[in-house]
Amino acid sequence: MAEDFGVMLRQLRMKAGLSIGQLAKRAHFSKGYLSKIENGLKPPSTMLARQCDSVLGANGALAALAAPARQAAEAAGQPDGDVWVMALDQAGEVRFLPVDRRHVLAGGAAAILGIALARGTRPPAVDERVLPGLRASFDQLRLLGMTASPIVVLPSVIAQVHALRTLVADSGGPLRTELQVLASRVAEYAGWMFQEAGEDQRALWWTNYAVALSDGGNDAGFASYALVRRAEMAMYQHDASTTIELARLAQAHPLAGARVLGLAARCEAQGHALAGDIGEYERALDRAAALLATVPAEAGRPVLGSSSVADQVSLAAGSALCDLGRPAEAAELLDREVPKIAEGARRARARFGARRVFAHASNGDADQACLLLRSVLEDAAHVDSATIRVELRRVAQTLARWHGHPPVRELYPELTAALRGPAR
Repeated sequence: MAEDFGVMLRQLRMKAGLSIGQLAKRAHFSKGYLSKIENGLKPPSTMLARQCDSVLGANGALAALAAPARQAAEAAGQPDGDVWVMALDQAGEVRFLPVDRRHVLAGGAAAILGIALARGTRPPAVDERVLPGLRASFDQLRLLGMTASPIVVLPSVIAQVHALRTLVADSGGPLRTELQVLASRVAEYAGWMFQEAGEDQRALWWTNYAVALSDGGNDAGFASYALVRRAEMAMYQHDASTTIELARLAQAHPLAGARVLGLAARCEAQGHALAGDIGEYERALDRAAALLATVPAEAGRPVLGSSSVADQVSLAAGSALCDLGRPAEAAELLDREVPKIAEGARRARARFGARRVFAHASNGDADQACLLLRSVLEDAAHVDSATIRVELRRVAQTLARWHGHPPVRELYPELTAALRGPAR
């Protein structure tokens, strides 16, 4: 049966036009382990089967073969005695690696490689009292994400996803539901952090994975939020039509809640601004404001979307007004709203601060733009964001009009360095 699984995995991989190294990268497993799976030398884990199903679009075919393959291996006296550990390889990529359980019990591998996810051990005992601690842990990771590079945050976020999946598998009733909701929200945040790291393909994978995790977690409307996230990715690529299309699909989703509808309407408005359609922009923004003003918080559940910005509509409007050719209005609005962002929310301050600088530069006020740019560059240096670099690129292109102006000339080397990002 392991051979059958390996044959199907190889066939699907080759049909997708992927090398074994490319599949390993996308599925977050080691190349060597996948090679053993394809050659029938190792039985597949459920985790590997599901992630390869997702990457290869196999619609559960691999997952259906995984359990029989493991059972056949055990019957043949070849149990899979590995413990899974999460590690970062030399390129800084997250991988799940099999390590002999004896080494982990000795303490060495777990200490060197990361958090062990044991298979075949006694299920952990959990009850509803574990939830507040798990939610608080995720809240702390989101706080860290406001001030630090995604490279710092992602290993812990991914480890929490897989720890929650283990707890979900060993729980039942309402506790299982809430653990599954939390797992999907943490996975979605991993997608956001990958987008911030400039890894859009991985961001989409984790967003889709979050939707799969939400299935059965009494969070059916989560799929509509995944459409909002995809719309936001299109927006950062300045693809107006795709932004609008995905945002409208999210609003048409039958299970979308009021917050998702509001976020989707806000995203649609920004898409219309990119397209230069003032009427549609205003109508979508009005819907967003009305919806987001009345949304109650989900009791005990992490908020969908930004948790560091209270008035997303006003900040989005400030950004959109520049796209509509009204930089003076944009600068006035962002001058009022950006200082309201908490000092600890460096990622949001850098993002909207960069848009504020762009508004002033587009309005012909290079001196004010340079004055504001200094603090934006300081925040941007800490959070290492690909999406903020998109904003700073527009700033650089606009300030280039005053390339001989002393304040611009003085700041330009630092701005150029920020556009390159930190060395990996």
